[in-house]
Amino acid sequence: MPELPEVETSLRGVEPYLQGKTIKQIVIRTNKLRWAISDELQQMQGAKIVSLSRRAKYLILHTTQGDILIHLGMSGSLSILPENQQTAGKHDHVDLITQDGTILRYNDPRKFGCWLWTQNAEQHELITRLGPEPLLEAFTAKYLFARSRNKTVAVKNFIMNNDIVVGVGNIYACESLFMAGIHPELATQNLTEKQCERLVKVIKEVLTKAIIQGGTTLKDFIQPDGKPGYFAQVLQVYGRKGEACNDCRTAIEAKVIGQRNSYFCPHCQELPR
Repeated sequence: MPELPEVETSLRGVEPYLQGKTIKQIVIRTNKLRWAISDELQQMQGAKIVSLSRRAKYLILHTTQGDILIHLGMSGSLSILPENQQTAGKHDHVDLITQDGTILRYNDPRKFGCWLWTQNAEQHELITRLGPEPLLEAFTAKYLFARSRNKTVAVKNFIMNNDIVVGVGNIYACESLFMAGIHPELATQNLTEKQCERLVKVIKEVLTKAIIQGGTTLKDFIQPDGKPGYFAQVLQVYGRKGEACNDCRTAIEAKVIGQRNSYFCPHCQELPR
């Protein structure tokens, strides 16, 4: 599933081709994405793409006729194509075509993503309820410690909650907790201030490194230029069940926590009794 680094990689990949361009046409080949595609989205001919941004896992195109919210869902990806490559594949559901012939193509085999139109993305209900961005100054150890009080939920579920902090998906939650030396099942209320300092620090480090390396390619995600993300090559625990921990050589374990496979080192991330 594309997470924050993958969406940020997508943003950086498509932005140079779209910013300042005028929309010629938006071609919709399905109406069976996560939500129905509105008529407004299909009537944006002539709109200028003023800028692009990311909020959590949403890519936002800010135009002179409102904003377009794009979510990649479980298996979505974006690519930039020239006008002479308009032939669409089975899972190519949306094409945004600019006046100069550039195509932004949305591919999504599982159709869990979305393309939504809104007058102002910052005021959309999907955006207003989100927590702080993990790479910005608002996400601090003091903030995380305060939000963790009286929370009995497992810390892994806590940091994956978009109301607390956005964009820390399963892969990066596993990796961050390993680097912080925190067991994923630790009750959140038992986090110490020192642990929160360490956790905030490594979340920022892990996400920054993943963005630099173009995200993590496991199954579906590819960058807009067709290249894979390379962060998978340096994963410490995720997807490594039974393999030796790089730090202590203990076998990596896996357990379902919050309906998601969670990977950890039982020695480096010992759960307090």
